[in-house]
Amino acid sequence: MAAENRVESLQEEATCPICLEYFTEPVTLECGHNFCRTCISQCWEGSNTATSCPQCRETVQRRNLRTNRQLANVVEIAKRLSLQAAKGAEGDGVCERHQEALKLFCEDDQTPICVICRESQTHRAHTVVPTEEAAQEYKEKIQAHLKALREEREKLLGLKVTGEGKSQEYLKQTQTERQKIVSEFQPLWQFLEEQERLLLAQLEKLDEEIVRIQNENVSKLSEQISHLSELISEMEGKCQKPASEFLQGIRSILSRCEKGKFQEPEEISPELEEHSAVCTGDKKRAHRQANVTLDPDTAHPQLVLSGDQKSVRWGHTRQDLPNNPERFDPEPCVLGSEGFTSGRHCWEVVVGDGRYWAVAVARESVSRKGGISHSPEGGIWTVEPDWSQFRALTSPATLLPLSRVPSRIRVCLDCYQGQVTFIDAGDEAPIFTFPLGSVPGERIRPWLWAWRSRLSLCP
Repeated sequence: MAAENRVESLQEEATCPICLEYFTEPVTLECGHNFCRTCISQCWEGSNTATSCPQCRETVQRRNLRTNRQLANVVEIAKRLSLQAAKGAEGDGVCERHQEALKLFCEDDQTPICVICRESQTHRAHTVVPTEEAAQEYKEKIQAHLKALREEREKLLGLKVTGEGKSQEYLKQTQTERQKIVSEFQPLWQFLEEQERLLLAQLEKLDEEIVRIQNENVSKLSEQISHLSELISEMEGKCQKPASEFLQGIRSILSRCEKGKFQEPEEISPELEEHSAVCTGDKKRAHRQANVTLDPDTAHPQLVLSGDQKSVRWGHTRQDLPNNPERFDPEPCVLGSEGFTSGRHCWEVVVGDGRYWAVAVARESVSRKGGISHSPEGGIWTVEPDWSQFRALTSPATLLPLSRVPSRIRVCLDCYQGQVTFIDAGDEAPIFTFPLGSVPGERIRPWLWAWRSRLSLCP
């Protein structure tokens, strides 16, 4: 048994790990592992990447294949020992029960038997063939399986090489994408850092201005307090004197009292507050995007509103609608459903390429019936096209030097300062700003005028 184990160990050492048969022209790689020259060549065939040992995966050079003559001699010794062991096994191939040679093979029980076993009750009804014939048949089956397994192994090796190549390609792509992202975001970081620096510098100036005003106010107030304290002390002493002495110089004292009235300190200017709102992002003072919809109860009967009340167009026929007090007639106007009394709000209107339209804000109390004055005096602050020009309907109208009529207008309403601004939403260029305080402190609503045109509110 020990001899058989030694023979098997020698056979394993003389077997190629790729083809699993005795080495044929064995070669040694740099890592020390051995393979058939043909096997390792086929394994590396078609690979464009660095070659590696199939056993330890270490990268090696193809040209450093050294013929292992000592291993070739060991293979020949292993073959001879294996042949001798096989012959010895044939000598032992006798039936344990009948001590006859095992010359037959039972197909049903898949075991070698002797001629006496063939005639026994156990195997009489079974299919039996000569041992040599059965061995040849099963060798052919084994060889077929070996061929399929080798082909499968070659396929898997190919998939492995292909997968490694694809992985390397994908890694290159991700590296390229990584570099692209870094290069694209670098200008953004620089821009943000510059904006941060500018805003911090503005805040620094704002701090200095606040401290300056505060110091001036404290100094003025301290001076006035000291002056008033002296005057109060003098007046209190005057009141303690007899009537004749009290009345002496009373006119001068009263005049000094009038001049000594308290003067309020300087307040932070609106410009300074506006600067603070921009720097700090004060939501109360920043314009908020308003979700404006149109009020169907105010629409002229010939204006058609969309289902979501976001757009209006001029219809060909007059609709049969109730003539309620809120409805504009005969002017083709419509108000927004939302009204504003405080805060800062903005919304955008798509005006398209129509010629006859106007975008505005209007007072809640704007006239709805008869002729309407499209002007601040009439409670409307509007801009509109005027053939090839553009104008703001002030009193008188102001022609605006625009290179083109905008297709999308942003309306910015500042209820704090009573101001409305119109901006070209396409290029952010200002169109017109009505002066501070021109919009009264009552409820203000979006206002559209459309004749043979279509206007839409942006979502």
